[in-house]
Amino acid sequence: MTKPIQITDSHCHLDFPDFDDERDAVVARALEAGVTRMVTICTRLRNEPQVRAIAEKYEQVYYAAGTHPMSAAEEPMVTVEQLTTLAKHPKFVGIGETGLDYHYSADSAQVQKQSLAIHIEAARQTKLPLIIHSRDADEDMADILSSEHKNGAFSCVMHCYTSGPELAKTALDLGFYLSMSGIATFPKSQDVRDIFAAAPVDRVLVETDSPYLAPKPFRGKRNEPGYTVHTAQVGAEVFGLDYETFARQTQANFDRLFWKAAKHKAPA
Repeated sequence: MTKPIQITDSHCHLDFPDFDDERDAVVARALEAGVTRMVTICTRLRNEPQVRAIAEKYEQVYYAAGTHPMSAAEEPMVTVEQLTTLAKHPKFVGIGETGLDYHYSADSAQVQKQSLAIHIEAARQTKLPLIIHSRDADEDMADILSSEHKNGAFSCVMHCYTSGPELAKTALDLGFYLSMSGIATFPKSQDVRDIFAAAPVDRVLVETDSPYLAPKPFRGKRNEPGYTVHTAQVGAEVFGLDYETFARQTQANFDRLFWKAAKHKAPA
């Protein structure tokens, strides 16, 4: 029996209650589909113990933690020390998600910016990639990332990228990565596909952001890591590559950015 081509879901939320009744089965289905690694993201630090426990339970799951911008005004302000301490865990591989969201929570813009700056400093100190959520905040996000990078380099992925071409160019010029979600498979998302097509293929990751944003043919249903394959198939088409070549490239990209996950060895 031929093994499926390996790929990584670089961003999912396995701690969300949508998966409580069948988390084992969801991870098993991902592995069957060839999704051999998953990064589950903690969006509120008070939930970090539960997210960490999931990463510890499943050999193929890694985790990151931070304060989501939509929660920044509701949660205690994170500290650099909190994040750098968490980063000592062998399966903690990224800082965030953090960022700016002016679509739903523009009234907390200043708090979001303060939180983002703290996450950026933690990314600098740990050398782990920053995981950015950006929505309706392109100009501020580009300005902050550019100015902060001048103050001290850090690595970064713009997760679930659906912002404009100008922010994409800024991110790519800084050496950052863009992550493709199920949105790129939607018929009306040609603008998103065009932005990815203009990006270097060695700077692209794939993700589900599950349980949200299920790709075709599962749109409207709960998403799960195994569906990364469907997004990657569209990604291959965008770059004019066969699926295996594109999957191999995104694996190399993930290993380069999420170096800690790439180096991690499960205990014998």
